[in-house]
Amino acid sequence: MHASIERGPARALIIVALLLCAIAAGALPAAAQAGRVAGTVKDALGRPLGGAQVRIESGDGKVVGQTTADDRGAFSFSNVAPGSYVVVGEKAGFDTATSVVTVSETGAAGVELALASKQALDLAVAAKRLEEARISIQPRIGASTYEFNRQAIESLPQGDNAPLTQVILQAPGVTQDSTEGGFLHVRNEHANVQYRINGIALPDGVSFFGQGGGLSPRLASSIELITGALPAEFGLRTAGIVDVQTKSGTFDPGGYVGLYGGSHSWIQPSAEYRGSVGRLNYYLSGDFLHNNIGITQATPDSPIHDATKQGHGFGYLEYLLDATSKVSAIFGTFVGHFQIPNRPGQTPQLGLTVNGIDTFDSTKTNETQLEQNYYGVLSYLKADKDLAYQISVFSRYSDIHFHPDSLPDLLFNGIAQDFHRSSVATGLQADSSYVLTPTHTLRTGIYFVAERSSLQTTSSVLSTDPTVPDTPFKIFDSVGITGYTYSIYGQDAWRILPTVTVNGGLRFDYYDGFRTELQPSPRLNVVWMATPTTTVHAGYARYFTPPPLVFTPDSTLNRFVGTTAEAATTKNTVIKAERANYLDAGVTQQIIPGLKVGLDAYWKQAQHLLDDGQFGAPVFNTPFNYKSGYNYGVELSASYAVGGFSAYGNLAAAQQWGKRIETAQSLFTADDLAYIFNHYIHTDHYQLITASAGAAYLVPWSGTQSTRFSLDFLAGSGLRRTVVHPNDSSVRPYQQANIGIQHGFTLPAFGKMTARFDIINLWDEKYEIRSGTGLGVFAPQFGPRRAFYGGLQKEF
Repeated sequence: MHASIERGPARALIIVALLLCAIAAGALPAAAQAGRVAGTVKDALGRPLGGAQVRIESGDGKVVGQTTADDRGAFSFSNVAPGSYVVVGEKAGFDTATSVVTVSETGAAGVELALASKQALDLAVAAKRLEEARISIQPRIGASTYEFNRQAIESLPQGDNAPLTQVILQAPGVTQDSTEGGFLHVRNEHANVQYRINGIALPDGVSFFGQGGGLSPRLASSIELITGALPAEFGLRTAGIVDVQTKSGTFDPGGYVGLYGGSHSWIQPSAEYRGSVGRLNYYLSGDFLHNNIGITQATPDSPIHDATKQGHGFGYLEYLLDATSKVSAIFGTFVGHFQIPNRPGQTPQLGLTVNGIDTFDSTKTNETQLEQNYYGVLSYLKADKDLAYQISVFSRYSDIHFHPDSLPDLLFNGIAQDFHRSSVATGLQADSSYVLTPTHTLRTGIYFVAERSSLQTTSSVLSTDPTVPDTPFKIFDSVGITGYTYSIYGQDAWRILPTVTVNGGLRFDYYDGFRTELQPSPRLNVVWMATPTTTVHAGYARYFTPPPLVFTPDSTLNRFVGTTAEAATTKNTVIKAERANYLDAGVTQQIIPGLKVGLDAYWKQAQHLLDDGQFGAPVFNTPFNYKSGYNYGVELSASYAVGGFSAYGNLAAAQQWGKRIETAQSLFTADDLAYIFNHYIHTDHYQLITASAGAAYLVPWSGTQSTRFSLDFLAGSGLRRTVVHPNDSSVRPYQQANIGIQHGFTLPAFGKMTARFDIINLWDEKYEIRSGTGLGVFAPQFGPRRAFYGGLQKEF
């Protein structure tokens, strides 16, 4: 294993070097494509127009070449002599489109033809216009935004079959954590991520493995990660905003049925259908997943007791009332059954006996967890002239139920707890935009949510009285709390110069939960288009982050006094909302067409820094506060796309520190509390260096056939572990490379098909994500071993 780890950094450098070479090679397309004219034919809505007739004419009107666009609307002409030409596109039912191109002696030319339909496209045009108006209500002015479009999602190894978090891990500054479908950290922060669907914020749930409500990339036409100094419409959860734009039946009708599977007994059938009937646009999707690696494995080799069964369901309905308004409905569900992974060779360290038994084979422990998440959203959108607004009501129910294995849990942990937590949230979100003058756009909004969180536990424990027999007894406890959150904001996007926009706003949040807290939060962002290829942004944001409705009250702790589950520390201050000042600045530069680089730096100073950890056997995170904290870092990104080739690379360096745990002290030992009281320590989710990279190349063949080759890569310096003092060291650096091949083809009598083959962890690296030490870290977790997967889809 040592030799493998030593080779890891070298392999990482090789991957980065190869990608840089690929980008450099791609950045010189002219030399490789001399005398070539290529492009696409689309309709007025941007949809490919397969079958369109395309010809290229010289300056004197002579036809130099003719071709037919393929199903993707793509066409090309080779061996074109240097000079100026006119490219003409035609198709029955559409107006003719032309474009003038110039081919140099060493260059190639690209062109895009847009053909307007001669028939009415009123409904589709209205739907497109309303979608654009909805997006404009919530601008990203001054924020750092990283987007995955549909092509980028499909290009990643595993594509739609990967969890949503595996897609987001390819963005700058995003760090992986311990669960296969679960946690990630944006800019080294704890799980302070807000998930949105079409701009509607989903309330926090209680699920652990289904972070983000179990959302799947399958339903997304695009995914955005928005971070940095956020405009005033974004609040409450501010480390990162994950906004998922759903697919549409109006713009891309059709669907598929598919099957994906391979190593670790992975089997995943899926299906989706999208279309429109009159004014109704709909999209439906679902999948089922079974494998033997449901949670990040607790052993470096094959996982033990780690099977999972999961199901996702999603639907989007949209009805156009008229050209300026629509109603839409979103509904989704996630249900997951998980076995909790076991570690071999573990021995009880508490010196307990249970009915005379003092040992247990740790590989035979049988703990399981069930998670459920259901949500629904109903929205009304109006966009008429200078005014646009959207009003949405939503509801979400989530549930987590941990089933213990009594004997080993008592021997290893001193408690075997049947843990059942549920949460119901209902609320309203309204956002509006009004163009006051050509240089001023006003935006306002409100957000309200009421959440009821409840917890029932039945705990088997032993008495610490040596005169009492070692027979377990049960303690039942039931607690609940209702929390309310009220938010309102207003802001003005002022274009003070044609190239400079200043977006100033004020947000006010009021939270009534474990405490009653409130805060006005000013925001200011500036965006400067320094040149047509250079954009500079800078911003300041004041943040207010309420804690999740999760806390163990003193009344519960008192029930365990005199038992093997008694808290080590009696102090137990109620958790607080985090308050922070955030600065962010960056620049993006387009070097040449298709090649863009970016640099972004940020600094955060927090009071009552929120963090969380897993304390005890139930796989569930509990929040706590540091009295103060700092977070700062820098991110470098690069992307390149030309023709069928694309590549990207991201590198981030960051620090996060916290000092003095001031709430939920009962979760920690007295020694840890005493040390952290006087010393800044790294938070357990801090990672100094994080990197991601990838490349994809699409090879078009004849007709509908095409092949896409893809690679993605993750690397990091390692999360924290404890050697002497809390979180004073890190696990070893890690790296993982994945590759994929996707091929589209047509079979007689079956029609269009897509096949894919993926290899995860190409080098079969054994690497550790968590060591099982550190604050709030329950058990070691390891990255997945090499796995092979394949899939087939029938499209219609």
